[in-house]
Amino acid sequence: MDGWMNGWMDGWMDGWMDGWMDGWMDGWTDGWVWVVEWMVGWMVGWMEEKTNE
Repeated sequence: MDGWMNGWMDGWMDGWMDGWMDGWMDGWTDGWVWVVEWMVGWMVGWMEEKTNE
C-alpha cells in the first residue's frame, strides 16, 4: 500500500506541476502578446496622429 501511495503521489505531483507550469507559461505568453499588441496599436495610433497634424 505504501509503495502504491508513494507512486500515486509522485505521479499526481508531477502531473500537477507540469499542468501548472504549462498553464502559467501559456498565461504569461498570452499576457506578453497582449502587451506587444497594445504597444504596436499605440505606436500606430501615435504615428497616425503625427502625420495628420
